[in-house]
Amino acid sequence: MSHAHSHSGHHSAAAHAHGTPAHDGHAPHGHADESGHSGHDHRADDIGEILDLDAELLAEHTAALIDWLPLTAAPREIVDLGCGTGAGAFALLDRFPEARVTAVDSSAAHLAQLRSTACVRGIDHRVRTLQADLDAAAWPDLGAPDLVWASASMHHMADPARALRAVHDSLAPGGLFAVVELAGFPRFLPPDAPAQAPGLEERLHAATEGFHAEHVPHRGADWGTMLAAAGFTVEGERTLSVRIGHSPTVGCYALAGLARMRGTLAPELAPADLAALDRLLDPSAPDGILHRDDLTVRTERTVWAARRV
Repeated sequence: MSHAHSHSGHHSAAAHAHGTPAHDGHAPHGHADESGHSGHDHRADDIGEILDLDAELLAEHTAALIDWLPLTAAPREIVDLGCGTGAGAFALLDRFPEARVTAVDSSAAHLAQLRSTACVRGIDHRVRTLQADLDAAAWPDLGAPDLVWASASMHHMADPARALRAVHDSLAPGGLFAVVELAGFPRFLPPDAPAQAPGLEERLHAATEGFHAEHVPHRGADWGTMLAAAGFTVEGERTLSVRIGHSPTVGCYALAGLARMRGTLAPELAPADLAALDRLLDPSAPDGILHRDDLTVRTERTVWAARRV
């Protein structure tokens, strides 16, 4: 296996706010309160916003992941499995100008946004969208792609071993399957922040562990072993460290992600921590997320490249 580390933006780093997929074929696991809000004007359930921020911040890293893939030839038929609003699909289309992409997701809204973007970019003739529940008994017809890309989606499958076998059987002989998975929801704040509740972000992450164990049991799975068991030859594995410095976009990204976490974790948080989180999420608070200049996006991603032989 090859292992490398880089420091740059990454494809869909923060849309996994509390276990929620950045772009996959499944419904989000996070929940807002009954109003659908996080307690402020920011919508905790606006995954589309987080996906757009992902695409803006992390395009460079997505391109680096694609360039790393051990492709034997430029793919002509590509599937983006769990495509969301299309950050991966468009990066693949940019990298392979002769290729067509089948974008698969369960969200009609995400697919509609992807189609709209493709039209604006003048490449709608290169994009096919396919709405499908990847946990349904009938696997969608993916054709015979040369490359299947699945970023932050496989661990949300109810039966990932079945999904891996289905991808294997769909691929053209010699085709490649790229699985990109998350180390976890990114960190944004310094360890001693905020002043009224130092270490708050780590406590938020600790509070998610039980949720992940119940709702996302395949998070952190040994995908290399699972890919081999599904019949693939695993040709490479790469872990990438992500660190993106402060910018207004990083502030918006942190606000969207932490608001989504708040929607799920509020009943589990100590009153002081909840009050501190609400202050961070308040766009009018002088020490709120949008007014801090000490934010960074910090996480890790691992990509596996597996071939059907």
